[in-house]
Amino acid sequence: MSSAYSFDADAGDIQQTKDAKEFLREFCSESKKLWYLAAPAICTLVFQYSVSAVTQIFAGHVGDIQLAAVAVEINLISGFAFAILYGMGSALQTLCGQAFGAKRLEMLGIYMQRSWVILIATGLPLTILYIFSTPILKLLHQNPRISKAAGTFALWMIPQLFAYIVCFPTQKFLQAQSKIYVLATISAVALVGHVLFSWLFMLKLQWGLPGGAAVLNATWWFIAVAQLVYVFSGACRETWNGFSWKAFGNLKGYLRLSLASGVMLCIRVSNELGAGHPRTAKFCVVVATTTSLFIGIILGLIPIALRSRYPPLFSKSSSVQQVVYDLTPLLGITIMLNSIQPTLSGVAIGAGWQSYVAYVNIVCYYFVGIPIGLVLGFAVRKGVKGIWYGMLTGTVVQTIVLTVMVIRTNWKKEALLAGERIKKWGGDSDSQPVQSTS
Repeated sequence: MSSAYSFDADAGDIQQTKDAKEFLREFCSESKKLWYLAAPAICTLVFQYSVSAVTQIFAGHVGDIQLAAVAVEINLISGFAFAILYGMGSALQTLCGQAFGAKRLEMLGIYMQRSWVILIATGLPLTILYIFSTPILKLLHQNPRISKAAGTFALWMIPQLFAYIVCFPTQKFLQAQSKIYVLATISAVALVGHVLFSWLFMLKLQWGLPGGAAVLNATWWFIAVAQLVYVFSGACRETWNGFSWKAFGNLKGYLRLSLASGVMLCIRVSNELGAGHPRTAKFCVVVATTTSLFIGIILGLIPIALRSRYPPLFSKSSSVQQVVYDLTPLLGITIMLNSIQPTLSGVAIGAGWQSYVAYVNIVCYYFVGIPIGLVLGFAVRKGVKGIWYGMLTGTVVQTIVLTVMVIRTNWKKEALLAGERIKKWGGDSDSQPVQSTS
């Protein structure tokens, strides 16, 4: 009896070992696919973010008021427009990703054009924010000198707004086809040129903020035009068939999806759902989330370790450097917490859950994060740290809710919905068969 029990136990151990090896093998395989897509995508985002950071660094060496003006414009004015337009462009990521997975390649170009139409219509009223940014900033009790300088800089940056409109849909169009190395290369070239010309015009020729605005506009338009040249050159023959009147079809429904995407701000998830692979979609979520958390912890520790060395890059002012030094631990914690949330939001975009996540974001930030931040920042007199604590609380709640949503997701059902979505938005009903979720 005992020998039979021992045999069963040994067999169970062997099976567990095989299962562990199989899981590890699949995890490594999915990680390779993830990094093939993620590495250049990460580089693209880092390079493009660095463009604005470089302008801020050079502005800090022009003067403290100039640094504050550029920081306010980039983070509040352009940052708000960036978030709205980039988020609305994420609707294209859902549709293009799923259409590409379902082999409905001809629809990608139509979706991109439709996104351009929507973003142009959105960008026009956003120019009002740029034009009246000075009185808006004063209304928010910003320093009058900083408000005036930031408002002037915002007027100069209106061309950048329309570069966003061209750039973001094109990026999503290319990302859905895994042409991310092209995007990374364009962004890298743009960043190198931006550093050189920013130094030349802002410091060497002493043009200050006007020079910085000119270079920043030129850099973003270089990115936008270079992407268009690549698309129109014939490199995307299967997905780009020229301009079409179909771009103006079903704009109302597309606008709803875009607005939800804009409120909520995965490449892989949408592709697998569109192809009818729910099990693969589910597994790539696990791999992406685990990887993001690991990277977030490492990146969060870097600024904490270098907190005494990097502040001088932005300003010569000792008071400014001290503030950056004091806030760096919060920055590190924020990076760590934000390592999961963007991944889960990317999953939501890939699956087309924008409207649901939009409600989650509204509740977490406007009914949790901001109220707690205001109480801690002003009533409890914690200042900037108190406001930051409140926003971190909102992020934690948002991450928990998104995690629960993903865990409870029926991926087979989502794959079926992806096929229906492709049909609704102009594709064909003959989608790939859905594979088993086992």
